[in-house]
Amino acid sequence: MERAAGAKRGRGLRLACAAVALACAAAGCGGGETSTPDLVWGVHGTKPGWLHKPRVAAFDAEDHLYLADLTDRIQVFDRDGNYLRGWRTPDLNVDGPSGLTVDRHGRLLVADTHFYRVLVYDAQGELLFQIGDGVQGTTPGRFGYPTDVVIDKAGNFYISEYGENDRIQVFSPEGKWLRQWGGHGYEPGEFLRPRALAIDEDDRIYVADSCNHRIQVFDVEGKLLKAWGTRGEGLGQMSYPYDLSLAPDGALIVCEYGNSRVQKFTRDGRALATWGRPGRGPGELYNPWALAVDSRGGVSVIDSNNHRVQRFRM
Repeated sequence: MERAAGAKRGRGLRLACAAVALACAAAGCGGGETSTPDLVWGVHGTKPGWLHKPRVAAFDAEDHLYLADLTDRIQVFDRDGNYLRGWRTPDLNVDGPSGLTVDRHGRLLVADTHFYRVLVYDAQGELLFQIGDGVQGTTPGRFGYPTDVVIDKAGNFYISEYGENDRIQVFSPEGKWLRQWGGHGYEPGEFLRPRALAIDEDDRIYVADSCNHRIQVFDVEGKLLKAWGTRGEGLGQMSYPYDLSLAPDGALIVCEYGNSRVQKFTRDGRALATWGRPGRGPGELYNPWALAVDSRGGVSVIDSNNHRVQRFRM
């Protein structure tokens, strides 16, 4: 286990962003939002506390941020980017995990994409169990490329995947296969690379259907409740939504890989605002893969190809 000896290095690049004069209109914001990030942090590298193309993130109840990058590391930071601890997944692959969730029990759920399984850890990095036998397949209980996982109020696991399958599989709290829905396609209820999941207090499941450039919402049985989104750059349009998270104010925050921005929606799909634009400066993003929203409503976007995290409010 890597410990906090690397904390000072992990603080990385910190910018006093309040002094950065970025116009909201230039960043493509809507709804009167500011484009100035509260905080920008990250050092590119593979040392403890440094980041190498971070791709997925999740906050726990204490606002500790769990991050995974292309080195197959899980690293834990405080809300302001100070390094706390870290560990590696059991096997190394050049792409790393594609999904992280901290569930209501404080467990970290890791979509270990290229090893065809979901890993369940405690908060300190002890592996508790896994779902899937690590063999790629299309039969019930096996995965193509799992991308994300959430749990419902009953403790059942919902796991999205792409490849030949493009589906969501449901497992019991003990990891027993229960059911599935979806399929490869463009029609309502079908998917083209479902990248990320979120679940609300009523067990409605929000799916970032990335290559269909839309969000789809389901109940726990797989019944389609709502869908919205078309490909584009305008407010309400999307380009490869790669991650999504529910904010404390009830809004749905979506990370767009293709548009290099973040967009805010109501839960029924009404667009409220965007934040960010392509680039390398503060308030600019380079193909971001993910985001996470803390208990104060701060959005930490994982600015993947800039090897950093930017925090702002929407």
